[in-house]
Amino acid sequence: MDNPTTGGQADSSTLSRQKVWDIPTRLFHWALATTVLAGWYFGEFRTFTTIEWHFYLGYATIGLLVFRILWGFVGPVSARFSTIFASLKHLIPYMRKIARREPSGVAGHNPLGGLSVLALLAVLTVQTTTGLFAEDDAFFASGPLSSHARSDWVLWANQIHHQSSRILLILVGLHLCAILFYHVWKRENLIGPMVTGWKWVRPSKH
Repeated sequence: MDNPTTGGQADSSTLSRQKVWDIPTRLFHWALATTVLAGWYFGEFRTFTTIEWHFYLGYATIGLLVFRILWGFVGPVSARFSTIFASLKHLIPYMRKIARREPSGVAGHNPLGGLSVLALLAVLTVQTTTGLFAEDDAFFASGPLSSHARSDWVLWANQIHHQSSRILLILVGLHLCAILFYHVWKRENLIGPMVTGWKWVRPSKH
């Protein structure tokens, strides 16, 4: 059992190892990472033989998003939107002490992580929705709803789909940088809990 505070300033006795992430949430996280990154690759470097994979991965991402939205209402406390939105109240105080070289010890998403989750879900919703209407004349491919939309709507969907993919890459990059920052500076492993479900948590103050 690794100690998250080795070399840090926090007293390890103030943290306890608790089960935070349920199996469906963890499976969703890694499945979404796979479909999004693979979907981006097959979209950015598409060919006549791989363009269909871009669409299939998009459909899979839509399915995962539908699950996550539903899970955000009926899932365990750590996965619920009510918990994420409640954490945003503490965003500014949390950011004021983020430079402390100690684990945050937050059960579930910390305020910054909660904001990241909401941003990613919002951008992915835009990305997948516009993809249903988009067309790629160069590869004779189109989304399943493009034939039911006006040409100006399809053109707009193409533009938004392209721009939101760039925003998505920025958010993914920030997410990876945050993981590295927490691991190196704050001595907090964020990847392990999303694999095992167990996380070092600081007792809540009542």
